[in-house]
Parts: sequence; structure tokens; C-alpha cells
Amino acid sequence: MVSQRLFEKLNDQMNFEFYSSHIYLAMSAYFESIDLPGFANFFRVQAEEEKFHAMKFYSYINEMEGRIFFKGIPDVENEYSSALDALKAALEHEKKVTKRIYELMDIALEEREHATMSLLKWFIDEQVEEEATVNSLIKKLERIGNDVSALYSVDEQLSTRVFTPPTNA
Repeated sequence: MVSQRLFEKLNDQMNFEFYSSHIYLAMSAYFESIDLPGFANFFRVQAEEEKFHAMKFYSYINEMEGRIFFKGIPDVENEYSSALDALKAALEHEKKVTKRIYELMDIALEEREHATMSLLKWFIDEQVEEEATVNSLIKKLERIGNDVSALYSVDEQLSTRVFTPPTNA
């Protein structure tokens, strides 16, 4: 049985996932403003993924007969000094998400809440992928430096990304 403490933390994470979606929508808008539509697409898709994650927590809390509580979403950053700066901010945010998921897992382990551990295992695997994807983009941008044509090539590649809900979710 999920404890009240764990339900509260799961609710906090659900709200944080919605906040993450807002962060990525703001990044998408930033990239639109500097005429990098592929990067904008990448972050729009990322925002959809974060909403999917939030709803995964929402569904789980309901399935476990918990109560959903929505909180206000803090303001997000809207300006970056460069594409690389925005990606580095995204990576730092993903590291915060990972830390929060690990903390949830610690509580679930402590309380021997196996169903929650199963849910969180999916998120831990997802975070490995999230951080690796953003880190790979950072490395590409660092390698290309000020090569505008290479930047547009990466932008073109990112324009093909689509959100497909995972089948293993």
C-alpha cells in the first residue's frame, strides 16, 4: 500500500513533469525566434514527452487510489545566449529530474512499495536515454563550433523527430 508520504512525493513529481514540459515549450519558442525550426521541433516533442510522463504519474496515483493535487507552475527561462546554452540548460534540468526519480525510488525501496518501484524503474531507464540524447546534441554543437552550415545540418536532422508514446509504458 502506497503511503501518504509517497503519494505526496509522486504528486510533486507529476507537477514537476508538467513544469518540465513548460521549460521545453519555452526552449522551443526560443529556437523558433532564432530561426532554428528543427531545434524548436526537438523541444516541442520533448515537451510532449514530459506531459506523457506527468500523465503516467497521474494514472498511477489514481490506480493506487491516491489523490491528485495540482500546484502552480513556476516561471521558466525564455532567453538563452545560444543553442548550446539552451541545450546545456536542458541537460542540467534532466539531471534534476533524474535526482528526483532516484529520491522517489529510495522512498519506495525504504517502504518496500514494489508496484511503485516497478513504475520508477521505467522512469530511471527513461532518464538514462533523456540525458544521453541531450548530451549527444551538446557534443555535436561543441564540435561544430561556429560552423553555421553544420548547425543548420543538425537543425535539419532534428526536424524529423516525432513523439510516439512508448509501447513499454
